[in-house]
Amino acid sequence: MEHVEYVHTTGMSEAALEARLDEGDHGVLALADGGDAYAVPISYHYDGERVLLRISTHDADSEKRRYLDTTDTATFLRYAADAEGSWSIQVRGPVSEWDADVDDATVNEWFPPFRLFDEAVADVSFSLYALDPESVVGRETV
Repeated sequence: MEHVEYVHTTGMSEAALEARLDEGDHGVLALADGGDAYAVPISYHYDGERVLLRISTHDADSEKRRYLDTTDTATFLRYAADAEGSWSIQVRGPVSEWDADVDDATVNEWFPPFRLFDEAVADVSFSLYALDPESVVGRETV
């Protein structure tokens, strides 16, 4: 591939990883069930130790819930790319329901508004899940 353009990347420092995770509120959560994969855009909050995910729970038979139940190691991806450059962070680890007592004001502070898809507000509920990082890897253009 003689005429293909390339861009060089390097690993991100721990401080850069922390800053990118702390400043964001959306990413992609990838789950698996055997040989089947499932990825979904999702709101998150990074508390310095774990990635907290707000998961709708009003439909117990949802595809997202089924994959959460079958995934041993989840991958959370946060990334950005523009004319100036690009970066990406992958956080991998187990994901489980987080049973901390969090009030509505804190949820509103941590997460952007919940996006509804043809549901009535009264029919929607959610739980917080925690992805406990076993590895955090980031790359950025140089």
